[in-house]
Amino acid sequence: MCPHCRAFIKSSDRVCPYCETAVGPRAIDRRQPGEILGGLIPHARFTTTLILLLNFGLYAATVLQSMRAGNADALFNIDGRTLFDFGAKYRPAVQLGQWWRLITAGFLHGGLLHLLMNSWVLFDLGAQVEEMYGPSRLIAIYFLGTVGGFFASTWWFAGLSIGASAGVFGLIGAMIALGLRHPLGAGIRALYIRWAIYGLLLGLLPGLRIDNAAHLGGLAAGFACGYVAGLPEAVRGWKERFWRAAAGVCVFLTALAFFNMYLWFAGSGTS
Repeated sequence: MCPHCRAFIKSSDRVCPYCETAVGPRAIDRRQPGEILGGLIPHARFTTTLILLLNFGLYAATVLQSMRAGNADALFNIDGRTLFDFGAKYRPAVQLGQWWRLITAGFLHGGLLHLLMNSWVLFDLGAQVEEMYGPSRLIAIYFLGTVGGFFASTWWFAGLSIGASAGVFGLIGAMIALGLRHPLGAGIRALYIRWAIYGLLLGLLPGLRIDNAAHLGGLAAGFACGYVAGLPEAVRGWKERFWRAAAGVCVFLTALAFFNMYLWFAGSGTS
């Protein structure tokens, strides 16, 4: 993003094509690796792509499990029992101490269309957040958006809920926060407020079974995290070390959540 007019520009640009302001190299929390898997994973979307790969991998696992359970339409629609077994949010289970469902639910999808729609938005929006906030803050924002979203969903209604959209709304909230904090961010703020409104209005359409409580919770958590985090600093001081550590904690808790899901899944007799 251009530091002068805030237009989105290419990472290779050294002069903004919109306002013709000189743009220096980005001094933010970013790796400078060689080609990743032969260039298959774009550098600008490295962390976002890893999240997408996890989502698709879990969807493949749930499809196979749903097929084993006798669901002939498993490729396009996962049955509720399989989603529950793989960690969907469900209020009675969370109340029994299965806290990890607030995390694992964000990586599950109920059908192929659900997965593709969330992935489409995450692919573009995640790259924008990763470009502005850096990978460490992206991980923290996405994690807190997911947990905040499914916490709100648990409070609002008892049924099953899953999907990456809680984390996606967390990213939208972070971009709104960026628009508020930055003196030239009015355009960014307006753009992502519209995104949030469109997404919430879509959730009101009958028959779609969209969990707007998770969206609102994710939006609020992502906004709070983005507002506190701010943008990466040129000098890697204690703030940058803090956010790298925070990202590590988020990754650890996510791994722990899936480990707990596996233990519960194995112990429940589902096989």
